[in-house]
Amino acid sequence: METKICVIGLGYVGLPLARLFSTKYKTIGFDMNPDRVAALMDGHDATLEVSDELLQTAIRNGFRCTSDIDQIRDCNFYVVAVPTPVDNDNKPDLTPLYGASETVGKVISKGDIVVYESTVYPGVTEDECIPVVEKTSGLVFNRDFFAGYSPERINPGDKVHTVEHIKKITSGSTPETGKRVNEVYSSVISAGTHLAPTMKVAEAAKVIENSQRDINIAFVNELSKIFNRMGIDTHDVLEAASTKWNFLPFQPGLVGGHCIGVDPYYLAQCAQRYGYNPEIILAGRRMNDGMGEYVATQVVKLMIKKGIQVLGSNILLLGFTFKENCPDVRNTKVIDIYNALHEYNLNITISDPWANPAVAKREYGVDIQNTLPATKFDAVIAAVAHNEFRDLNIQQFLKSSAVVYDVKGFLNKNLVDGRL
Repeated sequence: METKICVIGLGYVGLPLARLFSTKYKTIGFDMNPDRVAALMDGHDATLEVSDELLQTAIRNGFRCTSDIDQIRDCNFYVVAVPTPVDNDNKPDLTPLYGASETVGKVISKGDIVVYESTVYPGVTEDECIPVVEKTSGLVFNRDFFAGYSPERINPGDKVHTVEHIKKITSGSTPETGKRVNEVYSSVISAGTHLAPTMKVAEAAKVIENSQRDINIAFVNELSKIFNRMGIDTHDVLEAASTKWNFLPFQPGLVGGHCIGVDPYYLAQCAQRYGYNPEIILAGRRMNDGMGEYVATQVVKLMIKKGIQVLGSNILLLGFTFKENCPDVRNTKVIDIYNALHEYNLNITISDPWANPAVAKREYGVDIQNTLPATKFDAVIAAVAHNEFRDLNIQQFLKSSAVVYDVKGFLNKNLVDGRL
């Protein structure tokens, strides 16, 4: 039987994967947002994860996107790649997964496979998603249709470690399904695949990847706070320590985005359901979630030390996205710096050449500009290490007495007053 693939959810994860699948299989991308679909079919990806050239080539070769559910009924290999956020209380929000599972249930047929890529805690695929597919379709799991889990490993903005160049974990609801899922992925993933023994193992492997990074970054963030009190430059310490072959070179900073800043909450929620309180995981989250406010406090302290009037002062925030060279503003922690500074009644200008001003306004209620301002400021905070900021003459933005704070440690340290 010919493999016909449908990827549901055409965001940072789904679109690159769908484009890659289309090089070997008949593939259609499905997204609920008709504007997103129209833009993609016009040959442009606003997330910039797939270049216009690659996307347009894929379309010429038969790849298409749709928001019409009837257009995906003849597929037999469904891949779900929708977001898995947390709510305001940092509890997992599975609403997008439920919706995608219902969509699958409306079109899935006997013998079909549905593979989930969204990051979840162990058991979500079988305990939460599959029952929705069963209820909607009227089919019986592992008799009429089958499932797999292959966690996404997309690194937004990274043009080197693209989807085909990152080893992929695969799994299936039965041994035969696992082999089939692995065959499909391994046929397009040049870095290879790892077939996990169960879907729960694959789910657990994904959720600990980012939890591990979160905890390590929390450790160096705490070191930064300690060394700052001692008058020691944290980056100098890390550079010296990195001369040991097995030292892990994590850097202090803001931890946002849709993965590292979110996934640990999924693992913590799961642990608590089993009666275990994950102390280290949650302590790391508290540390990292507080870094935006910490940066704002340090900037105000430096201004006071320089005798700069804080009330009514003008502050320039360079960068708003959650990471460098990427337009993604989901769960950006720069907003925490902004909100903390705003409590001091400061005038804050945000400049980011990558972020979409309309998205930032809609999601966070802030105004940003894509160009650099011509005015001078009492303080400049380099929050995101975009390439456009690395060679900037920071002095052009400074009043005669001003503060420069480097969150990412990418500016010449002789030109800054403080950094993490």
